[in-house]
Amino acid sequence: MTSPRPNRFHGRVPREAQCDMPGCDAPGEFRAPASRHRSPDGPPPYRWLCLDHVREFNAGYNYFEGMSADQIFAAQSPTSGWETESRAFRAAGSADLPPRWADFKDPMDALGARFRQRMDQARREANDPRFTAEEHRAMQVLGLEAGAHRSALRRRYSDLVRKYHPDRNGGDRSYETRLGEVVAAYQLLRKNGVFA
Repeated sequence: MTSPRPNRFHGRVPREAQCDMPGCDAPGEFRAPASRHRSPDGPPPYRWLCLDHVREFNAGYNYFEGMSADQIFAAQSPTSGWETESRAFRAAGSADLPPRWADFKDPMDALGARFRQRMDQARREANDPRFTAEEHRAMQVLGLEAGAHRSALRRRYSDLVRKYHPDRNGGDRSYETRLGEVVAAYQLLRKNGVFA
């Protein structure tokens, strides 16, 4: 069922409740923050206003109120907001993690870093065709160079198992994925006899 009144204004929510301004009988169809102060804990509580009162509220609203000149300049930057940390979407310790966005001032640098990682991997594979792509990846997981010896493989494997094992991390199981990758890489390289 459509609203009997045309919805000409963005943000209008047809409601039967009255405007929250004292003495106003018009329907409160527009949401406005109850306080002008922003909270770091999330969005502020809202109140519902009629069209005239929300226009009055918007005319007096100043986003930059209480900010210093440096804070205003930083908020107006085209990359403002990219500096914040975002949650990871992969298990901790994954071998092929993309660069963290927070490590870069310009988001395009992060995309370039990911491309450079892949190009470096392709260059390594092209420079040493003795190894398959899986063996190159296994050496990268273990952090070994192509000229390493079997003793270096065992030593590196032992170090990484101690580093990522839950017993060494106070029972923290967040590195289990990484530990599994280390074990699989070691088994592949040992079985294929890559290191003499």
